[in-house]
Amino acid sequence: MSILSVRVSRAVTLAGVGLLLTANLVVVAPPAPAAADTLPAPGVPATVSADPLPTVQIDGVVWKQALVGDTVYAGGQFTNARPAGSPPGVNTVTRNNLLSFDVTTGVLNSGWAPNPNGQVLAVTPSPDGSRVYIGGSFTSISGVTKYRIAAYNTATGQLITSFNAGTNAQVRAIAATDTTVYVGGLFSTAGNQARARVAAFDAATGALLPWAPTVDDGRVNALAVSPDGAIVFVGGSFTSVNGTTAGSRGLARLDASTGAKLALPANTLIWDSGDAGAILSLAGDEDYVYGTGYTYGRAAGTMEGIFALDWDTGEIGWVADCHGDTYDVHPQGDVIYSASHHHYCGNVRSNAQTDPDWTFYRANAVTKAVTQTVQREHLGYSNFEGQPAPSVLNWLPRMDIGTFTGQSQGPWSVTGDDRYIVMGGEFPKVNNVAQQGLVRFAVRELAPNREGPRYSGTSFPVSARAAGTGAVRVSWRSNADFDNADLTYRVYRNGNTANPAWTGTFRNEDWDRAWMGFTDTGLTPGQTYTYQVRALDPYGNYANSSTVQVVSDGTGTLSEYANAGHGVGRQLLLAPG
Repeated sequence: MSILSVRVSRAVTLAGVGLLLTANLVVVAPPAPAAADTLPAPGVPATVSADPLPTVQIDGVVWKQALVGDTVYAGGQFTNARPAGSPPGVNTVTRNNLLSFDVTTGVLNSGWAPNPNGQVLAVTPSPDGSRVYIGGSFTSISGVTKYRIAAYNTATGQLITSFNAGTNAQVRAIAATDTTVYVGGLFSTAGNQARARVAAFDAATGALLPWAPTVDDGRVNALAVSPDGAIVFVGGSFTSVNGTTAGSRGLARLDASTGAKLALPANTLIWDSGDAGAILSLAGDEDYVYGTGYTYGRAAGTMEGIFALDWDTGEIGWVADCHGDTYDVHPQGDVIYSASHHHYCGNVRSNAQTDPDWTFYRANAVTKAVTQTVQREHLGYSNFEGQPAPSVLNWLPRMDIGTFTGQSQGPWSVTGDDRYIVMGGEFPKVNNVAQQGLVRFAVRELAPNREGPRYSGTSFPVSARAAGTGAVRVSWRSNADFDNADLTYRVYRNGNTANPAWTGTFRNEDWDRAWMGFTDTGLTPGQTYTYQVRALDPYGNYANSSTVQVVSDGTGTLSEYANAGHGVGRQLLLAPG
C-alpha cells in the first residue's frame, strides 16, 4: 500500500465516512478505524476536550486518585498545595501526601487535611461512594495511628476510626465491594496474621477475613473486583501465586471467596513480571477488566500498552499494542483513558516512532469497542498480530515531564466520570501552560473548547510556485489539533480572507502531518501574489501559516495526473478551488 493510501485509510471512520475534500480527489483504500474527538464522525465516541482546566497544584507527585460525586481525592508524595496559576512556593498551604478538591472548580477543599506521615499509593471508593479507602506507607493519618490503610466518610470528611484494618508493610492497591476490602502490596502480615502480599478485610469493621491466597514473590501493584464480586484480578511483578507459576506471570485471576486461582488463558500472551517488568494498574467496568504494564527489555514481559480481558473467562478481549510504559487506565463509557509515555502505536494504526528522538504521547484514549486487529510487530517487541484491537482516538493533550521522581515522566494516574477526566502525576505543564501535578479535562458541554490547531507561522509551512500560464501551485503541510481530528483549511490569496481561493476539510494526525496542495488558476501572468493558509477547528479556533509570495510568470507545468487532482507520494494534490 502506498503512503498516500495508508494516510487516507486512517481517515475512514468507524461508520465508513471518508475525507471531505474535493470531488476530484479519488483514492481507493481499505477501511480502517478513525481518530475521534469532542465532535467526532458518526459512530465514533466523543472524548473530553484537551483544554487543561485550572486545578489545584502540588509540589511532588500524585500516584492515585478517586472521584466521588464532585470530590477528587488525590494521594501521592507531596508537602504542599497551591492554587491554579500560582508559581511554585507562592500561596502554598500544607498538604502532606493527600488532598481533595472540587472537580467542578478545581479548588482545594480547605477543610480536609489528613496529612498522612507517609506517601499514599492507593485511593479507592466504596461501590456506593459513601467512603474512600486510602493505602500507602503511612502509620499515622488525621492524627490517628493507622497502619497503612484507612477509611474516610465522604459525606463528613471524617476518618472512620472503627475501621481497623492494618498491615506490616506498604499497601499499593485496594479494591472494594459493599462488604469486603481487598488490599495488595508488599506486606507479610495483615491484621496481625500471616498474609502474603494480598488480604481481605471486613468493610464495616476492618477485621481480617479468612481469604488468604499467597503471592509468593515480587509485589502487588493492582487489584480489581468483578461487578458481581466473584472474581479478583491481581497485578504486579510476581511470578508465582498459590505455589504455582501457571497463570501467575504478573497477573492472576482469583476466586473472591476462596482465594483459589482461576483459569487465565490470556496470561500466556499478556504478562510482565520479575525485576524489570510488572502489571501496573487494573480497572474494570461491566464487560472487561483493563490493565496496563511495563517491561524493561523483552525478557521481562510482553505488554506496554493497554489490554482488556473477559471477567468470566480470563480471555483476551482486545489489546492496544502501543510501545511505552502505561501507568494507569480508566474506563469511561465508550472511551478508555490512560496515562503513559507511548512512543509507538503503529501496530494499531496510530503514531509511528520518530527517529532519532522519540515523540511521546502521555495522555491517551482508545475506543472500548473492537474496531480492527493488531498488525505485525516489526520493532522487536512482542508480536500480537491478529489479536482484536481498539482504535486510538484523537485526544492528545501535551504533558511535560517532571523531575520529582527522577524517572522523567509526566502523568501517573487517571480517573474521572461522565463529565470530567482528571490526571495526576509530576508534570509541570499541560499544553505549555503551567499546571503542576493535577489537571482536569471536561466534556465539550463544560469545556471552553479553546484548544485549536497547534501549529502556526513557520511550523505551519506553505510554499507556492508558478505552474503554467496564469496558474500557481500552492502547497502546505497539514496542521493538527489535540481534540479535533477534522480541520478546515482556507487558502487566502492577497490577504482576501472574505473570499478564500480554496476551502476544504481534511482529517489530520499530529504524528503524520501530510502535505496538501491545490492549483490556483485564472491568474494574471507576471503579477505577484501572496498566499496564506488558515486551519480551523469545528469551534472556530484557528492558526495561520506563514505567508509566501510568488510571481505568476507563466513558466512551469503540472502533469495531467496532478491537474486531475490526484496524489503524488505523501502530498495530497487538490483540484482548483
